Amino acid sequence: MDVRDFIDISTEVAGLQLEYPVFNASGPLCVTTQELRAIGESYSGAILSKSCTLVPRSGNPEPRYKEFGDERNSINSMGLPNLGYREYVEILPALKSYGKPVIASVSGLTQEDSLTIVRSFNNTGIDAVELNLSCPNVPGKPQIGYDFEASKNLVKGAVKVSGLPLGVKLPPFFDISHIKEMAEILNSSGVKFVTCINSPGNGLVVDVDTESTLIHPRGGFGGIGGPCIKPFGLANVRKFREFLNPEISIIGAGGITSGSDIFEYLLCGADAVQVGTHFMNNGTSVFQNLVYELVKLIMDKGYKSIQDFKGNLRITEAT
Repeated sequence: MDVRDFIDISTEVAGLQLEYPVFNASGPLCVTTQELRAIGESYSGAILSKSCTLVPRSGNPEPRYKEFGDERNSINSMGLPNLGYREYVEILPALKSYGKPVIASVSGLTQEDSLTIVRSFNNTGIDAVELNLSCPNVPGKPQIGYDFEASKNLVKGAVKVSGLPLGVKLPPFFDISHIKEMAEILNSSGVKFVTCINSPGNGLVVDVDTESTLIHPRGGFGGIGGPCIKPFGLANVRKFREFLNPEISIIGAGGITSGSDIFEYLLCGADAVQVGTHFMNNGTSVFQNLVYELVKLIMDKGYKSIQDFKGNLRITEAT
């Protein structure tokens, strides 16, 4: 069954056309050529690479990823395992054969590293770059996304050297004033899209049976993913849509396991969504399932396309 025979769920992000408004988040199952090709062969609307660094990284010791609770949530401290940016400069252009946007995720450990990597993807034929602001800046400092001055300098520098549409992946913000401040920075930076949210950091999950932390790196502290973070993802998408210039696209992420979850993000103003934990736990089949569920929901509601409801969240006022 081709869902395009029933309804149009195509969308646009930063001027790029996506046949389906859902694709993989950078992180799970997008490190190797084989993993990236599997995404290309799936119903994922785009192909996004693992965040790449200047040199290859093997990542943190195992166990560094675990499911918990109802086994739909996760905690991880992966340590950015990746092949190094030079490999992705070679790998990613060939993925254009799948006929969908190809996006490189960049996470240099210093500003200089990030600018070098961003520049390296110019003239490769890929479609965009997602700059990860959700990783540590330097030891003893916060994630760069929580350092507004450092974020401003890095993003403006990256836009300047990039020959491709450049977006940023943000950590979650828990105060509306911080969302507004970051939006003001991004509005004047030249970025084309914003992805929110990355995993809330420094969570801790305890295994009662062993009386120990569930993962081993960093004393058991890690990023949290899955349905438990969806309310924060929706809130960030909603407020960024309010504060960002309308021409800046928004990609929602966090806790998506069903077509109705995607619908909620689109209703809050997202142009597309990324899937992380659900994809990690269940593989590429999730994209087809999510697309079918979304199409059915939209048809049941009587809409003809996602443009009919995107951003139209109703606000319940007190009486």
